[in-house]
Amino acid sequence: MQTPHRLRFGTDGWRGVIAGDFTFNGVRLVARAVAATLQAARAQGDRCLVAIGHDTRFLSRRFAQAAADTMTALDVDIRLTTSHVPTPILAYAITMLNAHGGLMVTASHNPPSYNGLKVRIADGGAAPVSLTEQIEAEVHRLAGRLGREAEQAVVPAVNRSLFLFDPLPPYQQRLRALVDMDRIGRSRLYAVIDPMYGAAQGIAAELLRGIGLQTEEIHAELNPWFGGVSPEPLGANLGKLADRVRELKEPRKIGLAFDGDGDRLGAIDETGTFVTPHQIFALLLQHLATRRRLSGAVIKTFSTTTMIDRLAASHGLSLAVTPIGFKYIAEVMRRGPFLIGGEESGGIGIAGHIPERDGIVSALLLLECLATEGKPLGTLVRELEAKVGPHNYQRRDLRLTCPEDGQELGRRVAVDPPAAIDGWRVKEVQALDGVKLIGADGGWLLIRPSGTEPVLRLYAEAPTWNQVSGLLDWATRYADGVEEGRQP
Repeated sequence: MQTPHRLRFGTDGWRGVIAGDFTFNGVRLVARAVAATLQAARAQGDRCLVAIGHDTRFLSRRFAQAAADTMTALDVDIRLTTSHVPTPILAYAITMLNAHGGLMVTASHNPPSYNGLKVRIADGGAAPVSLTEQIEAEVHRLAGRLGREAEQAVVPAVNRSLFLFDPLPPYQQRLRALVDMDRIGRSRLYAVIDPMYGAAQGIAAELLRGIGLQTEEIHAELNPWFGGVSPEPLGANLGKLADRVRELKEPRKIGLAFDGDGDRLGAIDETGTFVTPHQIFALLLQHLATRRRLSGAVIKTFSTTTMIDRLAASHGLSLAVTPIGFKYIAEVMRRGPFLIGGEESGGIGIAGHIPERDGIVSALLLLECLATEGKPLGTLVRELEAKVGPHNYQRRDLRLTCPEDGQELGRRVAVDPPAAIDGWRVKEVQALDGVKLIGADGGWLLIRPSGTEPVLRLYAEAPTWNQVSGLLDWATRYADGVEEGRQP
């Protein structure tokens, strides 16, 4: 079992199984460490202010309350959301409050048995690695100083009351500055929203109804088990959304899905076909560069489609490639002018907003794109691929008996990469994050352990579906061999 003083911040925050790795004692200990770290960094005489929010997971409100009570007792001013909120709404609220940072209780897209903590800094973006390393070190220091008491993370009694706040109204105002809401309202689109029982429920649907768009919502009630499906907007998880879009008689329709904490977007086109996050990212880049005539750096993670490379080059835009995790994209965003940043999992951030992915802003921008072009989503995807080539992509997740096996697999492939896989010739090997085999035809296979759960992620993109399947099948056989102790 992972005890609180051995916790680790992964791709985005600390996550663990509720009542196993993720406990109230652990939350209190991390809250102490975050308070100490932020207080040390503030200007002398400046009182530390932290915003805290939570998603719809089991016990999330109580975990948030425990963190708030702990930090209040340590002389930190706290603003706690009145109810569940998406992570990007809390992130924007941090900037509006001029807070020093924020804590979001969420495990994002992870299975229902998980919960977690995300740390945000004053600009609303994810805490950089340098800061999370300081927090981890402070957890270890506190654990060593307090000994057995660290497991209970005892804090003094709270004497000051907590301030509750609703971050939604200022966020709604912000949306009008980012997206042409009037154009969307005139589009006569019909939107089916699936928040996947997560924190975005009710928010996007009400926004769209408020501007006159016909909108309905499914999976929009509290269900901490998420209907038995991890709240990740992948095609395999959106069958009911696709069915509902298909059966609608409306001529202009779209399905939009958000992950558990509302920072990722998935989409279903008018035929009920899943549109990948890669395709959404590419469409939004194309829209911003051509219709809005904006410029700036384009940022993508290591596991994101080469369509982005081709589009950036066609518009004369610089491209930065980062390790996987939006915190790395945020670091590039902070360094200079950028246009858009995105990742394979559906998280996208745009210029003029916070350095954070935002599923609701991405959805509205996609609707703006459809309203501007006057064409269905499926048609826009086909036109895009006529410009940048066909996009055939799939991700496969393998459960690991021993998480270290994922690292061992990557090490073996990096040391002794195959020259070819079923006739697919390997031209280059890259190891920015995991191990990526790049083919002579421009396709690629990426092998990488998850940063949030004991899972090995296999990613592949190639000119044909048969090649994608072949690459993933080879990597699956290779991984099975490593776990069984055989030389594949």
